[in-house]
Formats: sequence, C-alpha cells, structure tokens
Amino acid sequence: MYDIQHDSAANRFSLMIEGHRCVLDYALTNDTMTITHTGVPEALGGRGLAGEITRFALEHAKQQGWKVVPRCSYAAVYIQRHPEYAVLVA
Repeated sequence: MYDIQHDSAANRFSLMIEGHRCVLDYALTNDTMTITHTGVPEALGGRGLAGEITRFALEHAKQQGWKVVPRCSYAAVYIQRHPEYAVLVA
C-alpha cells in the first residue's frame, strides 16, 4: 500500500517514492472533480503508480459524492478499464 496524500488546498493527490513525486491534479467545481493531469516521473514508470493514485482519487471522489470529468487521457482510459468507476463520470 502506498502513502498517497491529498492536498485539498492545491487540488492535488501526490505520492513520494524514492525521492520522486507522482501527482494527480484536479479542479473542483460544484462537486465535480475535473482530473486535469496525472504524472509519474520516467524513473518510476511501469510500476502501476499512475493507476494507484488515480484509483485513490476516484475513491475519494466517490466518498465525497462528487462526479468526475476525466480531462486527463490517462484518467479517461483508467475509467474505461475499470467500469466500476463509470458511474462517477459527469
């Protein structure tokens, strides 16, 4: 399990691994979380970290009763591959 942090003031979920930061940025308007960016440093690629942070963000949105707009291409594909999150899409 990873120690994913949520900074609501910065609208960001983040994860530090081996001195590198993985992030998921979003905008929040009227209980709709628009995912704008998911980033994992190249040095950490291929470990499934983008998926972990995206899943965490989607679970947070679900708990808050938010809808989700996946503007980030990674988040959009993640939701397509994990249909249990399709109900969140605005």
